[in-house]
Amino acid sequence: MNAVLKGYLSLMRPANLPTAAADIFAGMAIAGVFADFSSSNFGFLFTQDPLMLIVSSVMLYAGGVVLNDVFDFELDKIERPERAIPSGLIPLKSAAIFGSILLLTGIVSAYTVSNLSGSIAVILTIFILSYDYYAKHKLVLGPINMGICRGLNLLLGISILGTVHSLEFTIIPVIYIAAITLISKGEVHGDNKSHIVFAGVLYALVLGLIAGFVFFKTENILQTLPFLALLAFLIFRPLRNAYKVNSPQNIKKAVMGGVLSLIILDATIAVGFSHFFMGILIILLLPLSMFLSRLFAVT
Repeated sequence: MNAVLKGYLSLMRPANLPTAAADIFAGMAIAGVFADFSSSNFGFLFTQDPLMLIVSSVMLYAGGVVLNDVFDFELDKIERPERAIPSGLIPLKSAAIFGSILLLTGIVSAYTVSNLSGSIAVILTIFILSYDYYAKHKLVLGPINMGICRGLNLLLGISILGTVHSLEFTIIPVIYIAAITLISKGEVHGDNKSHIVFAGVLYALVLGLIAGFVFFKTENILQTLPFLALLAFLIFRPLRNAYKVNSPQNIKKAVMGGVLSLIILDATIAVGFSHFFMGILIILLLPLSMFLSRLFAVT
């Protein structure tokens, strides 16, 4: 692969992009699109509106992480000089233009679905930029801001039918991403046991909220439990290792485990509002994400 092309792809964090698409699937399930998993509902996935929301979500995520590296240019020259921008592979101005085009593409794609979806995409873009430029440097505000971005991404999927409801579910990705962001604070230097403990509490809260919401709003709690168990295993195992040996390497694995498990989180939420097979369909995004994580950095 051409080095410059690979550089641009690395800026987009390809391994993370399937997690953005998974948010849309989960949101559509909450909206009731897959209440009965018939062939007609499955075919709906391949119609214009769902596809454009997936494109919007992926482009917004990609644009956000590209501009994150743009704003981090000076810091990355010291801490991560091998990255595409500080290494000189991708010029700073070109990266800024690239990220901006990705964000604009995400907004336009959402507006092709509805004004509601487009408006959510605009608000999401504002929070993305606020995180990239300012909030990520704040211990409390950063994780909350990043979490809100994921909550809005889930809401983008919920907007598929032109309305929004079950807004309480958007708090789940807010808390979950806040946990991952806390863990990542020690990714370079290590020594973040207090963050790991707090993140573990937040993870437990996420599991409890999913179980509670599904139990009280649907009759699908039994088919949701295996997904909850899988999610718990995938996020707590690397977190425990990072606490026992609080090294940058283990912390990075805990962050990667949390990010990749976003797909399992979305599958768990989707199963609560749809058929068991919808959860399996979303989980199929995980092998793709794991494969891409071997080629490109997750963080």
